[in-house]
Amino acid sequence: MEKKKVAFYTLGCKLNFSETSTIARSFQDEGFERVDFEEVADIYVINTCSVTENADKQFKQYVKKAMKLNDKAFVAAVGCYAQLKPEELAAVDGVDLVLGATEKFKITDYINDLSKNDMGEVHSCEIAEADFYVGSYSIGDRTRAFLKVQDGCDYKCTYCTIPLARGISRSDALENVLKNAKEISKQNIKEIVLTGVNIGDYGKGEFGNKKHEHTFLELVQELDKVEGIERLRISSIEPNLLRNETIEFVSQSRTFVPHFHIPLQSGSNDILKKMKRRYLREVYTERVNKIREVMPHACIGVDVIVGFPGETDAHFLETYHFLNDLDISYLHVFTYSERDNTEAALMDGVVPANVRAKRSKMLRGLSVKKRRAFYESQLGTSRTVLFEGENKEGYIHGFTENYVKVKTPWNPELVNSLHGITLTKIDEDGIVRMEFNEVLV
Repeated sequence: MEKKKVAFYTLGCKLNFSETSTIARSFQDEGFERVDFEEVADIYVINTCSVTENADKQFKQYVKKAMKLNDKAFVAAVGCYAQLKPEELAAVDGVDLVLGATEKFKITDYINDLSKNDMGEVHSCEIAEADFYVGSYSIGDRTRAFLKVQDGCDYKCTYCTIPLARGISRSDALENVLKNAKEISKQNIKEIVLTGVNIGDYGKGEFGNKKHEHTFLELVQELDKVEGIERLRISSIEPNLLRNETIEFVSQSRTFVPHFHIPLQSGSNDILKKMKRRYLREVYTERVNKIREVMPHACIGVDVIVGFPGETDAHFLETYHFLNDLDISYLHVFTYSERDNTEAALMDGVVPANVRAKRSKMLRGLSVKKRRAFYESQLGTSRTVLFEGENKEGYIHGFTENYVKVKTPWNPELVNSLHGITLTKIDEDGIVRMEFNEVLV
C-alpha cells in the first residue's frame, strides 16, 4: 500500500520550527511520508503565528497554495493563531481541522479519514488547560537545530497575545533537555539554538508549579558539557532575566557563542511602563555594557516596536537616540499592530499608520548602519564559520560564532562544516568575504 504523504509549513518563530519538526516525526511514526510543501500531498499542516497581522494573511495564502497543489488534500491548522482564533481559521475555504495549544501534538489522533469537511472541525482547549509540557526539537531542516526548553509566559505585556496563545510559563526537565541535546548531537548537527517563549524564565515546573527546579544558568552550564555539540546559541532572552553570571559563563564557555538577542521594545521609560515591561532602559544599558566588557566581539541583536499607543515623536526620538548611542549590532523592527484581547488595543493615543511606517523605516535604516559598523569592526579578525546548505548565485553562505554573515564561492563539500577563517572585506550586498585559515583537504 502506498504511504500517505504529509507536508508542513511553519509561520513565525524558531519555537514553531522546533514544534513542527516534532509533529512531523509523529506522522512519520504513524507511517506517513513527509514531503516538501511545494509537492502534492494528502495532508497539509500549517503551523500558524499570531504575532503580526501579516502572519494572519500568510495563512490564507498557504491554504490556497495547498488547495492548488491538491484540491482534495486535507488541510490542518495548528499553533498560536489556531488557539486564539479557531473559528476564524475554520471558516477559511479549504481548512478541515483546527487544533489549539494542547491538541496540536496529538494531531494524528484527530485524523481518521481524510475526507474534506464543509467547515473546519475545531478542537481547542481553554488556554488555562495548557499546563503540561511537550519537549520539541527540529532536525533535518537546517544545519542547526532548534531545541525547545520552555513554553508559555507569565508576563502581562500589554501588546502581546502569546500568554493567551501558549498559556503559563513551564519548562522541560533538565534531564530531558540533555537527552534531546544528545539525540541531536548524534545527527551530525553542529549547532543548537535554545528556544522557548521566555527562555530566561527556565525552571518553572509543569502544572503551574512556580518553584524553580533549575535555573537558566544551570541549564546553560549542563548543556555546555554535552559531547558532540560544537556550538550552542541562546535565542531571544529578556534583559531582566539575562543575569551577569550567565553572561560571564558564556564568555568562558566551550560551546556557547558570543551572540545575544535581547528584546528592548522601546528606549523610552514612559513607553516601557505602558507596555508593562519588567525593566527600564537603564537595565538594558547595563546588560549591553556587561556583554561588551567580557566579550567585546559579541553580536548583540535588539527587538524594538514602533508606533505603540501614546508614542509621541519625542518618545520615538528617545528610542532612536538611545539605540544610536548603544553599542549593539542589529535591530529587528516591529511595527505595532493592534491585537484583540490586549490592553494596548484599548489605549488612547493611537499612532497613525503612516507615522508608524515612517518610524519603522528610520529604525530599519539605523539597523543597516549598526550592522555595517559591527561587520567593519570584525574585519581582519579570525573566526570560525559554519556553512549552510544552499547554493545562492554561486556562493555558499555561513555564519561566524558572533553572527557575521560570510560567503565564499560554492563548494558542496563545505556544507555543514566548520572552518577557521579571516574576515577580509564587505561585499556590495553587505555580506563579508573571507579567506580560509587552513588548507582544505
